[in-house]
Amino acid sequence: MRHRHFMILGALLVQLGACSQEQQPVPPSAPAAVGVRPVETRGVASSYNFVGRIKATNTVQLRARIEGYLDNVLFTEGQNVKSGDLLFQIEKTQYQASVDQAQANIAAAEAQELNAQLQYDRSTQLVKTQAGSQATADQNLASLDTAKASILQNKAALTIAQENLSYTDIKAPIDGRIGLTALTKGNLVNAASGVLATIVSQDPIYVQFPVSVRELANIRAARKQEDGSLIKIEVLVQLSNGQEYGHPGVWNYTDPQVDQQTDTVLMRATLPNPERQLIDGAFVTVEVKQREQQPRLVTPQAAVQVDQAGSYVLVVDDQHKVEMRRVTTGDSVDTDVVVNSGLKQGDAVIVDGVQKVRPGQTVDATVIAAQTGG
Repeated sequence: MRHRHFMILGALLVQLGACSQEQQPVPPSAPAAVGVRPVETRGVASSYNFVGRIKATNTVQLRARIEGYLDNVLFTEGQNVKSGDLLFQIEKTQYQASVDQAQANIAAAEAQELNAQLQYDRSTQLVKTQAGSQATADQNLASLDTAKASILQNKAALTIAQENLSYTDIKAPIDGRIGLTALTKGNLVNAASGVLATIVSQDPIYVQFPVSVRELANIRAARKQEDGSLIKIEVLVQLSNGQEYGHPGVWNYTDPQVDQQTDTVLMRATLPNPERQLIDGAFVTVEVKQREQQPRLVTPQAAVQVDQAGSYVLVVDDQHKVEMRRVTTGDSVDTDVVVNSGLKQGDAVIVDGVQKVRPGQTVDATVIAAQTGG
């Protein structure tokens, strides 16, 4: 019986202990620890990347303008040529003969003109003395006019003959590099023979690249300064092997029409090409970049989150509470990104512990030092 009383007493004590534990207040949980970085202003040179193609400023296709056999090919395929260099010679014999014939015809016409002039002068004197008729004088005047017209006609023929003779020498109209020749010495050439060779200019040279209408608007907006002036830009090129081209270019043309199929505008820059590294037709990567750095707000890229509504960051306010901020971002700068809107300098943006907090939550924030490049 005594044993039963002890068991009942023990059960009561256990229940009383449990009640006392339930009545004790639960200590509050500690705020989540997060790492923050203040939004700061850095010098940033905005840039935009595109795919472009190298294009020669001048390309000339050499063709024969007269018919004849090639007497000489006076260049080595692939060599650099200067404007005025003699490249092809077509046989001259028949064209020189045409020039000589035209000159002889002019001499004969001038002799006829002289004779006609003398006849007309004599007949007019006879009319004055009534020893000759007016009809004879009029006939002599017509002969004189005919002789003068014959001179003009033969001079025109001489011009054509001389021009044809000049076409026997095919010269370089521009500086550049000449390609393969389609026909060699001894072949018959004429206007239907097609392109004999092509000269491509080398220095300077163009790079052309399509830019979407939206990106073009962004570039123009980024260039405008508060005083209305424009920030100067330069065009940099990266070769197909990843090598940076050593000479920056100058943006000098924007197409006035939009390609309706791609919604892009063709842009062009001029590049110096003294080492002949850039070749007409080659694909390159083009970077349109501001020449001087401009002050921009930046925040770590790790802080930027994306959802269906766009980009946002979590900020710790003065009350140590988490706040969501919608942002628009721009260029990447190392591990940071330019913030165009949504933040101000000094805002404490969460960069560590983003996934374990939510807006409105109180947190324990620790400032994380910015990494320095080295």
